[in-house]
Amino acid sequence: MLLWLALSGCASLNGGAVRGTGDLGVIIERADGAVSLLETTGNSLLGRVSGLGDLSHASVVYSRDERYAFVFGRDGGLSKVDLLTGRLAGRVMQSGNSIGGAISQDGRWVAVSNYTPGGVRIFDAETLELKADIPSFWGEGGKRSKVVGLVDAPGEKFVFSLWDAGEIWVVDVSDIDAPSIRRFRNIGRNPYDALITPDGRYYIAGLFGEDGMALLDLWNLDAGVRRILPDYGKGERKLPVYKMPHLEGWAIAGRLAFVPAVGRHEVLVIDTEDWSLKRRIPVHGQPVFVMARPDGRQVWVNFAVPRNDTVQVIDTQSLSVVKTLKPGKGVLHMEFEPRGEQVWLSVRDRSKVQIYDTATLKLLRELSVRTPSGIFFTDRAHRIGL
Repeated sequence: MLLWLALSGCASLNGGAVRGTGDLGVIIERADGAVSLLETTGNSLLGRVSGLGDLSHASVVYSRDERYAFVFGRDGGLSKVDLLTGRLAGRVMQSGNSIGGAISQDGRWVAVSNYTPGGVRIFDAETLELKADIPSFWGEGGKRSKVVGLVDAPGEKFVFSLWDAGEIWVVDVSDIDAPSIRRFRNIGRNPYDALITPDGRYYIAGLFGEDGMALLDLWNLDAGVRRILPDYGKGERKLPVYKMPHLEGWAIAGRLAFVPAVGRHEVLVIDTEDWSLKRRIPVHGQPVFVMARPDGRQVWVNFAVPRNDTVQVIDTQSLSVVKTLKPGKGVLHMEFEPRGEQVWLSVRDRSKVQIYDTATLKLLRELSVRTPSGIFFTDRAHRIGL
């Protein structure tokens, strides 16, 4: 009875009625420093929370109970949004320029990766109290590197890359008062983003300064960093890179990984058994996000400017493009509903979010959202690296 009363007292988004959190999510309104709150059962908007600062490059992670969204702003702001009450539950300005974050395996700690000053700061998820400050010093003269590719990993670890230093660091926060750091140097020039495989075993950093990628087996740290895909990256034909691809959106389908190629109009298909290149799939433009439907049957791809009005669907059996969609200028992000029957697309320049049926590939609904970018559903709370 007490639990019911507590929940009904806070669930103001649903007219005072009790509701769950499993079908909730947020959409970043990048120009307004706000998020729209959504639900996927009826595909509707529930409310809006503002006052979140600069969200021109923002990402979100969720508390393990799916109630709170932690929003990482470009201005260094860390905001905690209560999805059930539709209110800002807390906010700290923790740096001058940040690029994303992660939440620990046990849900206790929220980590933020920073450009200015370089490093990672770790906060109590309940109170937003600073618990650990890890500056990214490298080389001589006390220089700090920009930090990219921050993910959570099993064993209460955070893993991230240093853009300037060409390093990967693994931080164990089992004892938050004395985090231990293991550094891997000389991984390659300018790691620009990274991902962790869905099983939490492999951390892979893309390299902007040279062809190839850096792979770290988190089950066997003593083996060090291994270079893979020596012909990956900008390759022989050097094209202007209009927007860096996001490796966190890698698609893993069975034993195959589908990867955005830097500076190429290609999606690369990688065999994850030996990390060899299996095929190159020609696509409409330079891929930004390459994302798999949860069952792995399809891969959806969006593109950098000037070709960002298009989304293409790849069939993972034939390894070919089976559909080209034209949602409109500024398709910035995609998010599949937890079981994959529908996918949401943000169309920034039209201030629309479109929802497609992934079986028929037909448009089901458009929602009006001001300058939408990232779309994040609460099922991410239970997935490694998201």
